[in-house]
Amino acid sequence: MAYRKFKADYLFTGFEMLDSNQVLITDHEGSVQDIVPAEEAGGDIEMLDGLLSPGFINSHCHLELSHLKGLIPEKKGLVDFVFSVVSQRLRPVEAISGAIAKAEDEMIANGIVGAGDICNNLDTYDQKQKNRLLYYNFIEASGWHPLVAQARFNRSKEFLDSFQKEEADDHPRLSMTPHAPYSVSEELWELIMPWFANKTATIHNQESKSEDQFFESGKGDLLRMYHMMQIQNDFFRPTYKSSLQSYFSKMKQAKNVILVHNTFTREEDIQYAIQTANNNRKSGSLYFCICANANLYIENTVPPVELLRKHKCNIVLGTDSLASNHQLDILAEMKTIASHFPSIPLAELLKWATLNGAKALEMDDVAGSFSKRKKPGVLLIKNLDDLHLNEKVFAQRIL
Repeated sequence: MAYRKFKADYLFTGFEMLDSNQVLITDHEGSVQDIVPAEEAGGDIEMLDGLLSPGFINSHCHLELSHLKGLIPEKKGLVDFVFSVVSQRLRPVEAISGAIAKAEDEMIANGIVGAGDICNNLDTYDQKQKNRLLYYNFIEASGWHPLVAQARFNRSKEFLDSFQKEEADDHPRLSMTPHAPYSVSEELWELIMPWFANKTATIHNQESKSEDQFFESGKGDLLRMYHMMQIQNDFFRPTYKSSLQSYFSKMKQAKNVILVHNTFTREEDIQYAIQTANNNRKSGSLYFCICANANLYIENTVPPVELLRKHKCNIVLGTDSLASNHQLDILAEMKTIASHFPSIPLAELLKWATLNGAKALEMDDVAGSFSKRKKPGVLLIKNLDDLHLNEKVFAQRIL
């Protein structure tokens, strides 16, 4: 069997950072064979400048919204953003499918090998059948008024069944998942909760201050959203608890839970989620997804990353959609996080972008690290010395 041998200034394995004396050995298809000291690697070593890393995992994206790139104003807040998406998302089929294909091209060019993708329809279905990326398809359910719960569940179940038909795996990377606490009624929760069992579930969490305000007091800017969208809200009663503490126990049947955005998550909520997860599921099944550039685009702020680190949370990275981001680029997300939190070690950021994401999306059997027999993709990342300052940092997939 012929091999390829890669030696760079640094080698990040998915677990740890190694120095320039280590050589990554793969076959020509990209399957990892070993990591050995240079003196044991023999000849024909490809000498590279930069850092070698497994391919990136985009733990949260919305490919189906790719056609909205540049159409929604920045920094207007979540309520106006959501209303803009709902009111502008309908476009000709050709425009939507073309934008989806282009967005997938962009992810691949930026070193992304796997993604957790939110699906409210079948718009991404045909593109995904080309098997160019690994996907965990989250079939999203939403419906705030109790009277629409059954119809909304039935619709999501139809989409789930459509994706299921093409999955050869006995345990496909596919699940039904709630959109957000403020868009899923108690009646709809009851219908979708059984579908979390032994699956990964995800939810948009505490993306605005108004989300907590709504659950704690029944007041705030979310009322304006319901009014603009002509959704009746007279049935709702405040829980007098934060948004997260109002719904999180409903997700206890899931194998993994990914809380996305967490822009306004407080320390007591982090502690509550960790304790509840540890009581109900295997330790390590709770993940906090950071989409820093989208948070800046929508709310002009970043999540409490240092609080998450303080409590040793499992952190993963996502791009959100091109409706809320200028690019689908995990390295760009790392740069933004590093610019706001410069003390975070590079190896930690890379672990969020690779192994953690692969575990969260149940892809770690094939991706996320340079473990033997995995085929995670091989990235060469250049100019990383000053990640939070250097505008020329880029990732190039070499295998």
